[in-house]
Amino acid sequence: VDEVARAAKRDPYELRRELLAHDPRALKVLETATSAAGWGQPLPAGRARGLAFVESYGSLCAQVAEVSLQGGRPVVHRVVCALDCGSVVLPDGVRAQVEGGIVQGLSAAMGEGLRIAQGRAADRNFDTYPLLRITQAPERIDTIVIESGETMGGVGEPPLPPIAPALVNALAALTGKPIRELPLSRHSFA
Repeated sequence: VDEVARAAKRDPYELRRELLAHDPRALKVLETATSAAGWGQPLPAGRARGLAFVESYGSLCAQVAEVSLQGGRPVVHRVVCALDCGSVVLPDGVRAQVEGGIVQGLSAAMGEGLRIAQGRAADRNFDTYPLLRITQAPERIDTIVIESGETMGGVGEPPLPPIAPALVNALAALTGKPIRELPLSRHSFA
C-alpha cells in the first residue's frame, strides 16, 4: 500500500483511511495507532515512521514503527500497536501477547534464517540461530487494546504480521527504496 501511496504522491495513512472508509471499526484501529504514534508530527533527523494494518483471526491490528539506520543497520526505536480483538477478558495477557508477537515478527524480519549446508540444517541450536537479541528490541512498545465489544478474536497471531511491513515501510521512507526480501540482514543500508 505504501508503494502505491508513494507512486500517487499520497500519505500512506491517508490512503489507508480512504481504502478503509467503509469500515468504522478498522478506521478506529488505524486512527488510534497513528494518533498515538504522532503520525505526521516531526521526528528527530534520520528517523522515519512506517505503518501497516492487518485483519486476522477476527481481530484488527495497526502498527506504526519508528526506525533509524545506525552503522548501516536498522534500529527500531518504538512500535505503537492498536488492537481490536473484540471483547477482552485479560487485558494484561493481551498486551503480553501483542508485545511477544511484535518481538517475534521483528526477529524474523531483521535476521532470522536457517542456514543449510550439505543438504541439512547447519544451525542445530539457538546459540547459532540468529534470533533478535534484547539489545536489538525496540526501546518502547506501546500497546493500545480497543475494547469494541465485538466477538472475541485472536490476540497471539494478529500482532505478528504487520510489524515487518511497518518496519520496511519506515525504511523505504528513510532510503527511498522499497524492500521486497527478508530478512533485512541480507541488505546493506550503508
